[in-house]
Amino acid sequence: MRGWFVDTIVDTGRLPLFMMMVAFAVAFLFIRLSTRLIRAEVPWWPGNVTPGGLHIHHVMFGLVTMLVSGFGFIALANYHTPVANCVLAAVFGTGSALVLDEFALVLHLRDVYWKEEGRASIDAVFVAFSVTVLFALGVHPLGLNSGAIDTDSVGMVVVSVLVLLLQYALVVVTVLKGKIWTGLLGLFFPLLLLPGAWRLARPRSPWARWRYAQRPAKQQSALNRERRFRVPVHAGKIRFQEAIAGRHDDVS
Repeated sequence: MRGWFVDTIVDTGRLPLFMMMVAFAVAFLFIRLSTRLIRAEVPWWPGNVTPGGLHIHHVMFGLVTMLVSGFGFIALANYHTPVANCVLAAVFGTGSALVLDEFALVLHLRDVYWKEEGRASIDAVFVAFSVTVLFALGVHPLGLNSGAIDTDSVGMVVVSVLVLLLQYALVVVTVLKGKIWTGLLGLFFPLLLLPGAWRLARPRSPWARWRYAQRPAKQQSALNRERRFRVPVHAGKIRFQEAIAGRHDDVS
């Protein structure tokens, strides 16, 4: 394991990414534990930060932390500072977790932390963490990996660019069909885009509204597929998220 870590993370220069990933996960788990203890009114836990009666949400601490780490990265950009880079990356990961944990609050401009809308925060955290893990492992999105465009000749450049454009077009179609996770992972694993773009859209997706409105058979097929496959998967996702983040209210 140590050899794999050195070869895959350290020697490739991805140690700051790894530190950011770990700090992100630890900060998210800690802040969710804190908010669950506060919600349960556990007497020995410090509780909310309320100087003068003003409730300061942890998104504020996250913003300040991200600004400090970002300034540090910029200030040290012209210096070789591997240790500082790892520390600042961990600080940035901590701040990012605090901000994204209240993503729904920023989106709706009201406190929906434990409401149904608050689930958007958990989705945002899961997306950000998944992307960070892939980057830490050296898996890059379409076009950002080395050798994505063959520069041996003008013809190969044109072909490479056309292939990338096709792949990104499939990403757009997949997302418009309401398959957000498939589109996201398809940026890293293009083969997922083929079934994502080809199969039926989700019934409430933009694609379904545009293409199925005058095609009731297609809309019904999409509804049947949603009930058969998507609903059980979504219920499982909610149970998994709530096991980590706490139970949200059923209605906002």
